[in-house]
Formats: sequence, structure tokens, C-alpha cells
Amino acid sequence: MKDLHSPLPLSMAATNLNSASIFFLTFSLLFMVMGHEASNSGQYPVVVSTWPFLEAVRAAWRVVDNGFSAVDAVVEGCSACEELRCDGTVGPGGSPDENGETTIDALVMDGVTMEVGAVAAMRYIKDGIKAARLVMQYTEHTLLVGEQASAFAISMGLPDSCGPYHAKDFLGSSHGTCSKTTLMENIKSRSSHVGRHNHDTISMAVFDKMGNIAVGTSTNGATFKIPGRVGDGPIAGSSAYADDEVGACGATGDGDIMMRFLPCYQVVESMRLGMEPNLAAKDAISRIARKFPDFVGAVFAINKKGVHAGACHGWTFQYSVRSPEMDNVKVYTVVP
Repeated sequence: MKDLHSPLPLSMAATNLNSASIFFLTFSLLFMVMGHEASNSGQYPVVVSTWPFLEAVRAAWRVVDNGFSAVDAVVEGCSACEELRCDGTVGPGGSPDENGETTIDALVMDGVTMEVGAVAAMRYIKDGIKAARLVMQYTEHTLLVGEQASAFAISMGLPDSCGPYHAKDFLGSSHGTCSKTTLMENIKSRSSHVGRHNHDTISMAVFDKMGNIAVGTSTNGATFKIPGRVGDGPIAGSSAYADDEVGACGATGDGDIMMRFLPCYQVVESMRLGMEPNLAAKDAISRIARKFPDFVGAVFAINKKGVHAGACHGWTFQYSVRSPEMDNVKVYTVVP
């Protein structure tokens, strides 16, 4: 009796196909097999982050190395940085505005689907990156801002917290403050110069084991900014950008300047056209510097092959990487 589940011989299956069709079918099958092998070639996963935020990179690595998605890992890594309040410029309690209040900007982008979720000028909620993911998962929108971003995050189950900002950390006062306190009269002459410890962002890119990519950012913005100011942190293409076919970019620095140039979008598009990551990163930074010679900022770039590089202007920049051939996170230093 003939086994109805056994495959037909290739000669019988191709009886009604011409030679060109047979060649195309064979090539397509070979391509699919090669593609599957490439996705498990050992070059993934990879985690890259601005600055030596080692614990954030380790948190992302643990997630992605256990087989979870790039988006899962990015959220976990940036969330760790928010919890640790990296450099005082990520998470609650740092970089207050002129009224002494901390607000959060965050973004997550899936490089496979090109979906983006972001929040800006969000008060009361300390989990910026988780709120951004909720926007991406449960709405048709890209960016929610201000009080309504907070209301959405609370409605989705994130805890309501004004954040542990204490005036003594910045102004020498022993009084704590929450969202309504005004400290304007206590702020004397203070430098607005952009630097790592008063104006910074974690921007992270992750390739998962299947080679899928995602990026995320979180920041509490510039210290003593005008209330309501939003920088480049929640802007796709400025603070971060990813395209599964090409690679990713992350940025940090003077977001008010950098967001006018969308440097990460430019980096990814330059790599799409064949430019190596180091040249793509340098080109994006140099375009900004030609118009604003005094700006301070940096980008990292990573392509689909896992080749990465950084470029900076106005400061020395460091970015962190973890990949399969490494036993721990490695920090790379880039000079202007």
C-alpha cells in the first residue's frame, strides 16, 4: 500500500515545470536553509549601550542570552538603568527642571516591525521604558506626553510615584520635594553646559539570537531645564533607530541640537547604502558639528554583521558591548 504521506520524487513533482522553474525552486530552498543557518551562526546575541552602564548591559544580556526577544532585553536593560539611576541622568530623582521636578522621556523601537512607543515629559511614573513599551503594545500611537502619558501608564498598571527627588542633592536643602514644589527662587547661577553628569541618556541596541534588533532609550533630560522641555530621548531617529535589514544606532548628548539632525536615522541609512559603521557614525556627527561647532554629543553604530563603532564631538565618549565571544561587558573609548 502506498504511503500517502511520503514525498513524491523530485522528477514527478517537476513534471509540469520547465527547467527555469526547477532552478528557481531549488535556489529558493537552498536560500531558506542558508538563512536559517545564518540566524544561528553564533554572532548573536549582541548588546550595545551608551556609556559604561555595565549593569544595564548585563541585565539586557541575561534576558537575550536566555532566548527572549530583542525588545524584552532592551526594556530590561533600560529599566535596570532607571532603577540604578545611572549617572543621575536616567530614572527618577535626577536632572530636575527649574521647578525641582523630575520628568521622564523614553522610547522603544522594534527594528523588525518598525513599531515605536514613546513617552515624554512624564511625571509621577519612574518606569519610563516600560511605559514606552505599553504605548507600543496597546495603542496605535507612537508618542504620549505629559499628564496624559502618566495617566495612561497608571491605567495600564504601572505604579504611581512622584520619584525620590530631594532638594539637598542639588541645592543643599534638607527638604524633600515631589511634583508641586517650586525651587526657582533657590536656583542661583548654575552652569547650563552639557556634560555627562547633567545631560545624558542611556541608548541601547540589542540583537537577539535570531538576529532581530530593537533599540530603547531613557532619560530625565537636561538639568534645570525649562519645565515642559523635551529633548531627543523619545524621538525615533534622533536618540535611537533600528532597521532589521541594516542595523542600529544610539545617541547621547545635547538633544536640543541633535534632534534637529536625526543622527541615528542618518547613520542607519548611511549603512544601508554600504557605509561602514565607523564612517557612518563620523559622518553623522560631523554634519552637526559643521552647523554647531560647540555642540556636545556622540553616537554608536552597529550593523547587521555585528560590526560596531562610535563617534563624538566635544567630549570623550564611551560605549559598552557584550557579545558571544566576550566573557563580560567591554567598554570602548572614543575620542573627538
